[in-house]
Amino acid sequence: MPKSAGSSSQTASRGDKPYFVEIGEAHAGQRVDNFLFTHLKGVPKTHIYRIIRKGEVRVNKGRVKQTTKLQLGDSVRIPPIRLAKDNSEPIDGARYEFLCKAVLYEDDTLIVLNKPSGMAVHAGSGIKIGVIEALRAARSELPYLELVHRLDRATSGCLVLAKKASALKRLHDDFKNNSLTTGRLDKRYLTLVKGKWKHGARDVTKALNTEARQHGERVVVVDANGRFARSLMSPIAVSETASLIEVKLLTGRTHQVRVHALAEGHPVAGDPKYGDLEFNKVMKKSGLSRLFLHAASLRFFHPVTQVSIEIKAPLPSELEAVLNNLGLAGV
Repeated sequence: MPKSAGSSSQTASRGDKPYFVEIGEAHAGQRVDNFLFTHLKGVPKTHIYRIIRKGEVRVNKGRVKQTTKLQLGDSVRIPPIRLAKDNSEPIDGARYEFLCKAVLYEDDTLIVLNKPSGMAVHAGSGIKIGVIEALRAARSELPYLELVHRLDRATSGCLVLAKKASALKRLHDDFKNNSLTTGRLDKRYLTLVKGKWKHGARDVTKALNTEARQHGERVVVVDANGRFARSLMSPIAVSETASLIEVKLLTGRTHQVRVHALAEGHPVAGDPKYGDLEFNKVMKKSGLSRLFLHAASLRFFHPVTQVSIEIKAPLPSELEAVLNNLGLAGV
């Protein structure tokens, strides 16, 4: 009898026989390769592509391509896979209960989280546990949980996660296009920048090279030959020292807000990569100990009902305190 594809993070089988998984609602509509990436945690992608290509993975007894879409009730044959022993300790979900308390919106299809600053959205180089791994552990009852988009580690605010593969695909399409072509996504940030903003509302359209290198480090730079990037920047509160700006992103390039602000002559407060060192020192005296960049609101269409949803993430208390100290709060 086939196993149910209930868990989104099962360990790869180390037995000597193939087994079968029946596709449930959570994975219906997902590509075969993406399903296997999730189901066979720890298996290199190159190996997964190899077993698909060799016909060792089968759906309803037939060979498939990596792009084949799975349907509800499909039977997926998983070949025996041997992995080196995993000595990593399981994640203690209780340690990440604070993420459950940071949920801004949740239904049967998705979760919108108020991501804390300083936590990466996923594990990676030098990072063992990110938001997605921690929340899967804290919400172990959920059969499926994936990131819809990303936020920089230092950025706080609205982060969307999908509880169903079908929802992930629909939301991916909207988030990939951002607000530029369809208007189905409205993504706004609050940021504090250096100096007195004199431009008024500003449409910043500057192409970005997201693969540039400086001193061996990857950076993003304004480059006419880079990828098209557009931000709408509007002042909310202004002083001689610093200005609070709302940014509506019409594209979603890496470090877009930070680099566009710098290009306008107003680097983001607390930015160690693109910021102004002396300005950051002044901001530190005003209580700033992190990047002042917050994903304040999202408006998007629900992947099932197609009803427009607007979610707002309140400004973290540590950033409110900085605005108070600068006389920019409550404007």
